[in-house]
Amino acid sequence: MRNKTFITKKMLLFVLCMSLCMAQFILLPAVNVYADEDNDDDDKDNDDDDKEDNEDRSSSESDSSSEIEDIKRQIEESKSAKEKANQTKSQLASGMASVQQIIGSLQTEKNNVVTYVATLDAAMEQIQDDLDAVNESISENEAQIEEAKLSVEKAEEAIDKAEKALEAAEKVRQDGYENIKDQVKFMYLASKSTFLEILVTSESVSDLLNRTHYISKIMDYDKQKLEEYAEVVKEADEAKQKLEDNKLILEEKQKQLEERQEQLEEKQAEAQGKKNDMSDLINAKEAEIGQYNAAIGTKEQQVKEYQAMIAQQDAEIAAIEQAIRSQQAALAEASRRVYGGGQFVWPAPKYTRISDDYGMRTHPTLGVQMMHNGIDMAAPSGSPILAAADGTVIAASYSSSMGNYIMIDHGSDIITVYMHASSLSVSAGQEVSAGDRIGSVGSTGRSTGPHLHFGVRKNGAYVNPWTYLK
Repeated sequence: MRNKTFITKKMLLFVLCMSLCMAQFILLPAVNVYADEDNDDDDKDNDDDDKEDNEDRSSSESDSSSEIEDIKRQIEESKSAKEKANQTKSQLASGMASVQQIIGSLQTEKNNVVTYVATLDAAMEQIQDDLDAVNESISENEAQIEEAKLSVEKAEEAIDKAEKALEAAEKVRQDGYENIKDQVKFMYLASKSTFLEILVTSESVSDLLNRTHYISKIMDYDKQKLEEYAEVVKEADEAKQKLEDNKLILEEKQKQLEERQEQLEEKQAEAQGKKNDMSDLINAKEAEIGQYNAAIGTKEQQVKEYQAMIAQQDAEIAAIEQAIRSQQAALAEASRRVYGGGQFVWPAPKYTRISDDYGMRTHPTLGVQMMHNGIDMAAPSGSPILAAADGTVIAASYSSSMGNYIMIDHGSDIITVYMHASSLSVSAGQEVSAGDRIGSVGSTGRSTGPHLHFGVRKNGAYVNPWTYLK
């Protein structure tokens, strides 16, 4: 009984469903007609509103275009000014490099002269050492000459004394000789009588012998005196001769010293001449070093001036670059696309069946519950894909999951995404208008059949596409 009641209820439910389906088929055309009439009225009102919006948009776009062109012109002028500033900087840098090269050459030449002066200083020290040695030798030789002169003078004094002594001895000898000679002469003249007298007057033989011995003694004494006088004269003469010989030796030594003095003075003059010449050369080279220092100082001042001018150019270039950045930012802001609002163009014309809607679903290939961030529009492969609104293509590429895909920036942080295309008709950077064909429907990437996956991103996140399609 219970089963019979259950079957009866199922039959009634089936009949009710069939009735509702038939009513839908009967009433739907009429509803569509009324809907079309209402839509026609709404379209007419919307056309008027769109016309006004288009006029306002055209005026705004014209002003924006003029502003953009003005900013672009400013950017070009700034870039031209920057290029000129860079050229000026390059010229200044080239000029500074040339001056620095000259400084390097001058420094090298200066260093060569400094090295040469150091060599001259060393040579000058040697010359001074030689000159000091010659001066010292001259001083020693002069002292020896003075000593020799004193010795010669002393020798001359001794010779004078010896000559006087010799003259005195000679005089004594001569006087003694004269006396003895007179005595001998007297004795000779008186010898005859004297001898007889001695014999006659002698009192005895002893007295005779004594007298004879006395006479002999006198004669011996006189002879001895003559010999003594002769010996004194001889000794005085020998002393004088020795002194004269010594004087000659001293005079010869003095002469040699004086000759050596002349040689030393010649060496002194030669060394002094070399010193003077070397001093003049060193002074000239030091003056040359001073000239190099002055020239280097002048060039270094020029380098500082170049550096100051280059720094000024850098500041100008930095200011120009800052201006360019500001102008480019202004251009980016002025050129930034703004979504004008309104309904998107249906991206798969003539094909309105939705095979998978926006929202949570069981993924057809992965088999897990996950968010479906777009609308899958069922359409045959090769059918056109249209741009939903005006915009700039920011991506036209391929990925393993999206297949061939396109992304279009419509401004106001709104981006549309078109996936699984069989082919692409646009490229990144291309400007498109609403309704332009951008590709063809396909089933590339992770797909179960031909369809267009259409998504909308707002502020970096996917949103419901129906917001812009209805």
